[in-house]
Order: sequence, then C-alpha cells, then structure tokens
Amino acid sequence: DTSPQPHGFAFVPSNSVGHAAPKTKSSLQMGIGLYYSTSTGNTETCAGYIAAATGLEAEDIGDAENDAVTGADALIVGAPTWHTDAETERSGTTWDDWLYNTLPDLDLTGKKVAVFGCGDQESYSDYYCDAAGELYDLFEAKGCKMYGMTSPEGYNHQSSKAERDGKFVGAMFDEDNQYDESEGRATAWIAQLKEEGFM
Repeated sequence: DTSPQPHGFAFVPSNSVGHAAPKTKSSLQMGIGLYYSTSTGNTETCAGYIAAATGLEAEDIGDAENDAVTGADALIVGAPTWHTDAETERSGTTWDDWLYNTLPDLDLTGKKVAVFGCGDQESYSDYYCDAAGELYDLFEAKGCKMYGMTSPEGYNHQSSKAERDGKFVGAMFDEDNQYDESEGRATAWIAQLKEEGFM
C-alpha cells in the first residue's frame, strides 16, 4: 500500500512515552542547609514551618556532616534556649557541643547565615531566645554574612541576648505563648530572606 500517511501524524518511539526525568533536588535545596536542635520539640516544629516555606529538609545539627555544612552556599540555623542567663552553651541541646567543638574547625568565611530561635517570653521574659544570639555571634565570628534581622514588635519579653541595635538577630518563635503566629512568622521571614538576596 503506497497511499500517503495522514498529515499531522508523528511516530513517537514507545520508550519515550510516560518516562519522567529522574527527580533531583533543586538548586535551592542543594545550596541551603536547614539545621536545628530541640529539647521538647518546639524548635523542630518551627524548623518544620521554615522547611515548608522553603522546600528544604530540616536536619538536627547533631546528625549533620561537616562537609554538608561547609559545602552549602547558605545556612539557616535555629535553637531553643534552656540555660537562661548563661554566657555560653545556652541551648541545652547538641548545639552546645557543636558550636564549641565542631564550628571552630570549619571554614565558613563568606557563607550566608540566617538564625532562628525558640523561647518562652512569658516564663523567661528576661532571657527570651538567648541561644539565638549565641548562634548569631559565633557564626558571625567565623566570617559569615548574617541575614534576616527582624523587629521585636508583637513580642512580650523584657530582654534578650538575641537583640542587636533594637532588632532580633533573626526569626524568633514562641510555641508556648504565640504558637498561632509561628507559621506566619516563618513564611514572612523566608519572604524577607528572599528579598535580602539570601536565597
């Protein structure tokens, strides 16, 4: 039969039908590490809100590989505060060991870092999110570029070691007293970080 094929018909090889490209992590996911540590689960919950807003996967700093930390283009790091009014090791989590025994050996010069904290502004009004200030100071001292400062408006604390020049060093959460604001605070903070060129 030599009759012509109908116009508009194209032969499609069967091996190309229905095969999606393998899923790979986006450049955003590969470039940013999201690390936290927690005692009661509140900081993990807040890390989850940040993960949802970014598409990142949150990881406990105690499980982090040094190469993953140094290889990331940027880091989002968060901690609770347990040791109130302490000068060092304020979180009462694996951060306390990591900050003083691992961080000093890592080259993080020029890395973008954003900090978040979790605290109880009613019961510990004078020490709200102090550990976030410790994270900020130690990463900044390693030559990191710090992002994500926020206003303390809407909080009910007296003082915090996480304040610099009238601003919080990052996003502060209170799962005990303002849990209904946490998700919105995380979403707004990630939008701010994008505007700042963090991601």
